This record gives sequence, structure tokens and C-alpha cells, in this order.
Amino acid sequence: MANNLTPALQPIVPAYHLKILSDTQLKDMKSAVLHILDVTGVHCPSEKAMAIYAEHGAVVDFENHVVKIPSAIVLENMSHAPRFYTMGARNPDFDLKLDGTATYIATDGCGVETIDFSTRERRPSCKDDVAKMARIADYLTSISFYWPIVSSQDFPSTAPLHELDASFKNTVKHIQSETIMDAKMAQFAIEMARVIAGDEKVLRERPLLSLLVCCISPLGLDRDGMESALILAEAGLPVGFMSMANLGSTGPATPAGTLVTGDAEIVAAMVLIQMACPGAPVFHSLMPGIMHPRTGAYLATAWEGSLLYPIGVELAHSWGVPSLAGVFATDGQTPGWQAGCEATSSLMLCALAGAETGAGMGLLESCTLLYPEELLMDSDIYHRIRIEAAGLDTSSEAQALDVIKATGPRGAFLKQRHTREHMRKRIFSDLTMQPNQGGGYHDPAEVALEKTMWILDNHQPEPLERSQQIELDRILASAEKAFKS
Repeated sequence: MANNLTPALQPIVPAYHLKILSDTQLKDMKSAVLHILDVTGVHCPSEKAMAIYAEHGAVVDFENHVVKIPSAIVLENMSHAPRFYTMGARNPDFDLKLDGTATYIATDGCGVETIDFSTRERRPSCKDDVAKMARIADYLTSISFYWPIVSSQDFPSTAPLHELDASFKNTVKHIQSETIMDAKMAQFAIEMARVIAGDEKVLRERPLLSLLVCCISPLGLDRDGMESALILAEAGLPVGFMSMANLGSTGPATPAGTLVTGDAEIVAAMVLIQMACPGAPVFHSLMPGIMHPRTGAYLATAWEGSLLYPIGVELAHSWGVPSLAGVFATDGQTPGWQAGCEATSSLMLCALAGAETGAGMGLLESCTLLYPEELLMDSDIYHRIRIEAAGLDTSSEAQALDVIKATGPRGAFLKQRHTREHMRKRIFSDLTMQPNQGGGYHDPAEVALEKTMWILDNHQPEPLERSQQIELDRILASAEKAFKS
């Protein structure tokens, strides 16, 4: 019998925190960003965006599409951006309150290939993959919101809307998209979100859809992405901007240089949104990569890479906005040692730096390839870090002095009720150390795949109302017609 009860979220709630940059370093980097925006500027080919910049005091070269923003204008507009807000969900129990007390993590997004669930052959991703992974994400307590993990390549002209459709129908959690990169597409997406929310007021109070727009490094803003962001912001939906400036190619060959380049791109975009819609919820996502110096290949991670992501969190907070941190990104080709190694430090560092949200679970090959079981393996790492970040209980009950006294030297703690009660509270991996009947232990990757298939066979999230499903189908049909004309 299918289970349609979505387990409660288990966000990371750190008991301790860290700072990587000193106050002086952070001030210097912000000054560098303000200098870049004022003196060098950003490329912005959107006529609509350039007009907004110019109207609010930026220096705009309409012929060359370059916008320079004086520091005072940057600071004034960023002062309107909200530091805290809520990202809503289909089920209010899964609303995410971005108040600085917890870190909520999502899947990675926009992968283009999948290891098939049944044949285990590599193939292009499709809408059914988006739907299946949404169901798995709905079941996992580590996943607080869902970024469609792969693309719906079987619907090439309207893939972003089909990804939303598959997501809304298969999870009650918040949905974040990165593929709504067209003004007409944005209007259809808002219409779909309004169907799920029920009315305009609910959609604004508890926005259940957010948009992440990638900048074009170095120092470029995407025309369609920015125009989509303006439309969603006007509708009250959170919009964020990500820079993936690549150290050595689309960014300077120094970490600090790449960080200030990427930060300038993000701040320029957020300023535009505040000019157009003061107080609109925005978020900041700095996920730089590194160019391999011998091959020119893009690396999602390197030994310095994990340090750059939490610095991105600190920069976001210095501008007064929440952060979407880079976590779990890996250049690993298959589930295993490399993927686990590269995931662990970035998640821990970003959580301890106070990231409100993060994304990156479930994909391999520099965020392009889905192995279905990788999400379960990343979830196992997530819970290890969640427990470690929660700190140590040193209460009198935890120190157990009376139990130690009652047991005495060379005694057996298994006799004590305290031992039985607290051992039941201990949390252990359900992937590792799973015994074989004939001795030894199962391969954790095999256990993860078995559990993945179990979820698909047994978990069915709370369905949409029939009227909502009909409306989504109608919107998709209208969109297909509109994009064919």
C-alpha cells in the first residue's frame, strides 16, 4: 500500500558557528565589489533592465549595453532587500522560514543525463525522471525543497513548465526553478504557481515557487533571465542570482579576484530587482568553479573550492540577504569515494557559516549526471553533518553521573535503563554496515539503489486536487500552443 505521508523535515540547526573572513577582509571585498560596479560595470543586453537602471541613477551605455552603478545607489537599493522571509510550500507544514536559525538543503538541478532506473543505461533525461526524483525528494527528510534535478528534454520548447508540472504533482515541498528564462515562460509559471497556491494573496504571503537566475561571467547579466526575474519579483516570488565565475577563465586566477567578480554580478542583479520592486525577496548564490590549468576543464570542486562557498555565504549576509550556498557539488564520475569526499566539507562549512539554503544533492560529473541512488548517498552524508553540527548535549542527564555511579568500576552499562533508553535515540546510517546473511556487509551503493526503488514503490505524496491537475494540464496545453506559434 502506498504511503502518502511526507516525513517531517530535518534541517541542519547548528549549535556553533564560524567566520572565515575577518571584518576587515569582508569590508575590503565589499569595497572591491562597489568599485567594480562603479568603474567597470556589468554587461546587460536587456532594454527593459537598462531603462530601469537609468531611471534610478545608474550610468547606462545603451549602445554597448554596459551599466555602471554608483556605490551610493547600490547601497541605497540593497537596503530595501529583506534579510528574512518565508519560502512557502504546497503543504504549509513544509514552509521554510529563512530566519537564520536553520539551513535547508535542496537537490541539485538541471542535469542533462540519467542512469536509467531500470536498464541502468545512460540516456538523456526526461520529464518522468523529474517526477520520480520529486517523489524521492518528498520522502527524504534531508531535502527541504526541490530543484528539478534534471531537465525534461522530451518537451524541448516548454521543458521548464513540464518540470514544474512534474514537481508540483509529486512533492508537497517548495519548488525552485533555474530554467524559466523567458518572459512569456515566466507568465505561464506564475499562472501554474497561482493554481497551486489557490489565490494571489496566499502566493505572495507563502510563495511556493522561486527562481534562480545564472549570471554570465565575467560581469554579464542574461537578458531573458533578468526579464523573467523582474516578472516573478513583481508577482511576489523570491528570485536569486548565481555566479559561477570560473577561477582562471571567467574570473581572475586568484580566489579573492574570482569572488569579487562573481559577487559584483549578483549584486548588480539584486539592485535591479530592488529598483523595480523595492522590498522584493531576493537571495544570493556564489558558486565559483575552478579551471583545470592543464586541460581547461571546468571543476566544480578543488581543494580550495569548498572554502569559496562559505565565503559566498558571508558576502550574502554582508549585503543583508539570504544565501543559497553551494553544497555537494562533485566532479566524481560515479557514486563513491570522490563524490563523498568532495561533498562533506562544503556542506559543513556552509552550514556553520549560517547559510539559509543550499543546493547540490544528487548529481555527478560537475552537476550534469543523475545516478538515482546518489541522492540517497548524499542524504546519508547530510544526516551525519546535521548531527555533528547540532553540537554536544552536556546536560546532567547526558553526563549520566548517577548511572556511572550505579554501574561502578568494571560494571556493565547494558543493565541500566538509561542505556537502553538512550541507545534507542542514537542515529545510525541505514546504508552502511548493513549485514549480509552469509557474513560481511552490503555495498552502501547497492543499499542506496534498493532504498531508492523502495521509495518509488511505496511512497506517493499527497496528490493535487483534481481541479488543480486539470488547470495545470490546461496551462501546459496553452503553453505548447504559444511556443509553437
